[in-house]
Amino acid sequence: MGKKIKIQFLLFLAIYIAVGLINARYLPKDPREVIGNVANRWIVGPEGVWYLRINPATIVMSFVVITILIWFARSVYKEFSLVPTRKQAFAESLMEFVYDIVQSSIPDEKYARPTFVIAMTLFLYIAVSNLISGFIPGISVEVSKVVNESGQVVRHVKFVLFNDTFPAPTSDLNTNLTYAVMVFLISQYFGIKAKGIKAWLKGFLEPIPIMLPMNIIGELAKPVSHSLRLFGNITGGGILVLALSYFVKYMFLPPFLWAYFGIFSGLIQAFVFSTLAIAYIASQVS
Repeated sequence: MGKKIKIQFLLFLAIYIAVGLINARYLPKDPREVIGNVANRWIVGPEGVWYLRINPATIVMSFVVITILIWFARSVYKEFSLVPTRKQAFAESLMEFVYDIVQSSIPDEKYARPTFVIAMTLFLYIAVSNLISGFIPGISVEVSKVVNESGQVVRHVKFVLFNDTFPAPTSDLNTNLTYAVMVFLISQYFGIKAKGIKAWLKGFLEPIPIMLPMNIIGELAKPVSHSLRLFGNITGGGILVLALSYFVKYMFLPPFLWAYFGIFSGLIQAFVFSTLAIAYIASQVS
């Protein structure tokens, strides 16, 4: 380990211990005050108009993820050469790995290339989202609900530094459901394009016509299970880290938990989501 890395590590450790001591001094005594509002979301927009209500934390973090991906892509492009740099070799290896999975599932190049673009985009977005929101301590949003005298629900928003990780866009069900529905629509479109409308409709009657309702329910269940799987794993992991971290006053244990749920579990969930997208599209075009 180089001298520069040692200095950076010791500096990080000193800051981390200092923040942990501050949290230990000022944390509320009752754990219910810490995790009691974990299900509340920072929502803005008019009440009752669901399509005009948004989660600003999800929007901001999504732009952060997109910015990181664009920066990385530009840096690889600028340094592109026949003798690849580390970043270029990493990007090429990752894309080759995903493309091999796509090609083994969809031999037809006409559908393999667009499926690869979709799967690779989903994997990169979800992976980066889970990484920066899974193990990097940052600004978290605490929301409490209060009912005023007129019976309206008022949300009080408080920004807290370094007692949790950045909010993950993938912990918002709206984000996951959007991508799952997108995969569902694309897979159905590819199925119609590959088989023709008559053969596509006939597929809902197989193996026997009486299975039509079950086949329709099975197709509609795909985006639901696709989105809920990612949402449940990311949100559940975040709640578990927050609850366990409180009992040790955010000292020593959180880095290991953040590393597991952010790096290991986060990357696996990104891989599973993108692989399922490939499988759903392949089942329609085959």
